[in-house]
Amino acid sequence: MKFNIRKARKKDLPSVLVLIKELATFEKAPHEVKVTLKELERDGFGKKKTYDCFVAETSENKIVGIALYYIKYSTWKGKCIYLDDIIVTESMRGKRIGKKLFDEVITIAKKLKVRKLEWQVLNWNKPAINFYKKYSTVFDNEWINCKLIFE
Repeated sequence: MKFNIRKARKKDLPSVLVLIKELATFEKAPHEVKVTLKELERDGFGKKKTYDCFVAETSENKIVGIALYYIKYSTWKGKCIYLDDIIVTESMRGKRIGKKLFDEVITIAKKLKVRKLEWQVLNWNKPAINFYKKYSTVFDNEWINCKLIFE
């Protein structure tokens, strides 16, 4: 199947949200998705844009994957990119879509001259871990993830 990778457009966001919810279900946390279509529109296409997104689109104009990322700043490294998620719909996995999305984010990281591209992967997601190993990824066993949740 043919597909292309391109920057997301505002009209893609309903499909993006479907993929976000699909990932949450895969990660056994569908109840955790709080983001709305309106928020995705505001935060990705509004006056104060906070993220960028690539989509994988089939020749039938169906969105089957996304890579959502944003610029962050490290006190030690300076400008970095945080890849929040790569999501490929289950029926399209294994077709190199995730690789193409990841490669596109790497291209942007190099173009922006960031010093670090980082992301997280669940320790039980062996297919994703094996995928990232192909890129000589440094897996960090030292840092503990922390968060505050405001609802």
